[in-house]
Amino acid sequence: MTSGTFGGDLMAGPPPTHLPADPADAELAGGDAPAAVVRRHPASPAAWAAMAQQAQDAGADDVTVYAYARVGYHRSLDQLRRNGWKGHGPVPWDHEPNRGFLRSLALLALAARAIGETEEWERCSTFLRDSSAAAADALL
Repeated sequence: MTSGTFGGDLMAGPPPTHLPADPADAELAGGDAPAAVVRRHPASPAAWAAMAQQAQDAGADDVTVYAYARVGYHRSLDQLRRNGWKGHGPVPWDHEPNRGFLRSLALLALAARAIGETEEWERCSTFLRDSSAAAADALL
């Protein structure tokens, strides 16, 4: 056997995933209606999270909130995978472009609990905490 230096931490987990900027964030921050932003950016997790939040705030049926949040969650998984995520690892809350995913996941968890989907609530809330404890603390 030869000796050498590896330099890596074999016990470290995967590196944090940092999604690219989402153009929907600026439009939502500028006051554009979530439905209009979804039409312009249908792949945007932030836009779908805004739709779910708006529905929840308006007192919409929990199934409606669940549906919007689930679309945001699935759009997020696509983005995460395109940006090197391997199915686990940190997705930091303090990186603004990650918030669409984290908000979609939190809203999905809460809506699942509201409709009595206990397994989905547990899976999604655990996934959120595993991705970002700060997001779980802020959103659940």
